[in-house]
This record gives sequence, C-alpha cells and structure tokens, in this order.
Amino acid sequence: MIQGTASNAGKSLLAAGLCRIFKQDGYRAAPFKSQNMALNSFITRDGLEMGRAQVMQAEAAGIEPDVRMNPILLKPTGDMASQVIVNGEVRGNYAAKDYFRDKTSLIPEVKKAYESLAAEYDIIVIEGAGSPAEINLKRDDIVNMGMAKLAKAPVLLVGDIDRGGVFASLAGTMLLLDPDERALVKGTVINKFRGDLSILEPGLRTLEQLTGVPVLGVVPYLSLDVDDEDSLTDRFAHRNARAAVDIAVIRLPRISNFTDFNPLEYLDGVSLRYVGSVAELGEPDLIILPGTKNTMGDLRFLRESGLEAKILRHAAAGKPVIGICGGYQMLGETLFDPEGVEYGGEMAGLGLLPVSTVFAGKKTRAQVRGVLPPLSGIFSSLSGQPYEGYEIHMGVTGAGGIVTGCGNVYGTYLHGFFDREEVTKAVAGALFRQKGLNPDAVHAFDIAAYKEEQYDKLAAAVRSALDMAALYRILEQGVNTCV
Repeated sequence: MIQGTASNAGKSLLAAGLCRIFKQDGYRAAPFKSQNMALNSFITRDGLEMGRAQVMQAEAAGIEPDVRMNPILLKPTGDMASQVIVNGEVRGNYAAKDYFRDKTSLIPEVKKAYESLAAEYDIIVIEGAGSPAEINLKRDDIVNMGMAKLAKAPVLLVGDIDRGGVFASLAGTMLLLDPDERALVKGTVINKFRGDLSILEPGLRTLEQLTGVPVLGVVPYLSLDVDDEDSLTDRFAHRNARAAVDIAVIRLPRISNFTDFNPLEYLDGVSLRYVGSVAELGEPDLIILPGTKNTMGDLRFLRESGLEAKILRHAAAGKPVIGICGGYQMLGETLFDPEGVEYGGEMAGLGLLPVSTVFAGKKTRAQVRGVLPPLSGIFSSLSGQPYEGYEIHMGVTGAGGIVTGCGNVYGTYLHGFFDREEVTKAVAGALFRQKGLNPDAVHAFDIAAYKEEQYDKLAAAVRSALDMAALYRILEQGVNTCV
C-alpha cells in the first residue's frame, strides 16, 4: 500500500509506476483505492463509474479498468456535500457530516471488492488518500490505515520534498500513528527530489533513526505526462506558449473530466490554456466549455464573472465554441431541474444551441462508439469520422444525437471525444483553415502509443530510484497477521 504525508505527495503516480514495473516483471498486478474523491471519472465497459486515477493505474498495469478497483467514489457537489457512488452506482447526495457518520457501513462493500480483485491478481497496489495522520478521521478510517489493516498490506509512506519539510512530514506522520499502524509501515520514500543526492544522504540516515524504518528510495522530480487525478493538477497553471492556433478551456469552479482535452496539447501549432477570468481569456480561436459536476452553479459563475458575455461575443463573431457534457447543457436555451438534482427550478442557458436540458435523478452512464453524422459549419470535416468515448450525465438534452451543431457552435455529451486522432486532426485542421493557414501542418497524434511510452518512462525512473529487491522482500514477508 502507498500512503502519503499529504494530498498530491505523488501516491497515484508511484502506484502507477509500480503497476507497470510488476507487469514488466511478469506479475498480474491491479490498482485499488477504497475511497476516491474526484470529479474526474470514467465509465467502464459495463456502464459503471470509477475514478480516473485507478483507470490510469490500470492502463499502466496493462489491464482493463474495473469498478472493483475503486468501490467508493465521492464527487463533490459543493464545499460540504458530495454525490456518493458505490460500486459504480449512485447512492445519492450526502452532506459531509452524514457521509462520515455512515461510511463504516460501506466496509463490507470495500472488503468484497478488494477480496474479489485480490483473488484474480498476483499483486494489488493499494493507494491511500490524503494522510494517515489526520487524527480527526482515524477512528472510522476506511482508506488509509483502516484499509491497510483490512488487506494486511505492508505500507510505504511517501513524502513530497518539493514542498519542503519532507523530513518533518515523514517523521511527524509516523509519530501520530498508533503502534499497530506504525508496525505496518515498512519503509519511506522521498518523492519529487531535484538536486544532488549526496547532499541529502545525512538526512536520510537521521530519518531512518527517527522512524525506525528504512528509506527505500528517493524518486526524482519527473516531467512525465500521464492523466491527472483531479483539480490539484499542474495543467491549470501551465501556460503554453502562444501558437498558430489558440484554444481556451474555461476553468469552471466544479470542472470535471478535464483530461478530455489532453490530446489537444500535443498537436503542433496548437496551444491549450485553462482560463478562469475575462482577463485571462483574450481572443482565442476556439472556446471549450468543459464538463462540470454542477451545471447550473457553474453557469451562474459564467454570468457573474463576465465570461458569459465574452463567450457570446466570441460566438457572434463567427468563432467556434464547443461544449462537452455540462458545457453542452449550458449552451442550450433552458435548463430545467424539477427534482432538485442540482439547484432546482429553471435557468436560461447561453442560447447558442436550439436545445434544452431536463435534469433527472437517474444518471446516464455508457461507453459509446460509432461514426459521426453529417455536420455543417466550421467543423463539417468531422462528418463521417469514427468516434468513441463515454457518457456520464444527469440531464437529458434535446432529441439526442452524439453531436449537436448550429453554425459555429457544437455540443456533445461524449467524454474522450478528442482521444481519436481523426477527430483532433479534423478540429485543429479546421481552425488552421479558418486563419488562412495550411491544415496539412496538423499531424495526427497516437495518444495510446504516447501513453504507453510515458508509463514505461515512469517505470524506469521508479525502478531506478527504489530498492526493488527490498520491496520484493517486503511483499514476500507481508505483515504480522495479528496486526
């Protein structure tokens, strides 16, 4: 099990690296995270919803994502509430205090999912959440030491040196663990190191004395490109150099599935930016409205921030707008919420597409594929292109159809729309053509091959940094079954 001293310490990435290493070494490995809080989710082949971090780790392991890898998914709907998804199915919306009061009732679900998965694989790489030293949450923990005890899993504790204070965070975390929890920790790992390792050595030896466990490795700061788990991603702060074509994704407060747009970053001559204000928006060639966990709430944000007016002027000037999922719903004429799924009541949309959305309690979840219908307007070259992806939404919009287009404005419920090389090339080519540039300058990009290359680079870096012989000994020895 990989636990961290804090969120974003690198647990997800390290777990993915180990999944790929075990695959390379001939083992059948699978990822597992009992409870994940994220707006970035995925729909499995059988129509069940899970967090994308475990999807990324499954890809690294070379296996198909399975909802058992993430039996509990919390999708925040506000600061104090979340939609609770158990084994891929929506249980309902819960206030934070209600969920924390009742979450121990989900332990049988977690145990069943874990044991079923463990029966099929040689190694399960379990990821914790946040920190095991959150002493206010320890009593009913089901994702850190509570999960380690349930699985009888040896624990590696990871600290982020790039933030500073890594020795204090590792030693302090160990100090706040109970004796039986401390016994599960078999080693520490320092992550995101930049610099001369010899300068770090004296601190490593002192850390071992303080914690009573070995430092199993120092992982360097890795500039790799794999799917991010959630809004802690660095992508939102990254600003690509302006290129021939400028694409702006609106950074909604409750943005979800932002990984939809990763493939656009890899196209030559294209810059992709995430913007959250009028000042940042500028005059892009394409505006994308992404998915959101709260369409009506984020539509209010567009209005109050002035972004709605800028988007409307952009569209009126004949420049293209694409909406994905919740962004698609916003582009319509009206949003109705008779059951109070989001805010309740009725709200006017941006009015750029001749459709309306009615929210309902039942969530649509499905993987889909096919061929795009005839489309007019700037993106007419998408007509007849193959598509594949997944739908995950609470509302019903218009009369259906995979893509709705009206002049220079398009909407779709399809997540993963840009993953197909043919689609990204057609979209970028149309934008080049709109600016009087040669569309042949856009080259197709094989996202699947690129991901495999990144996972192999990750595995090589992690293998080089960790004492893998010691790690395999820890796996063989396990933990004291009396713990």
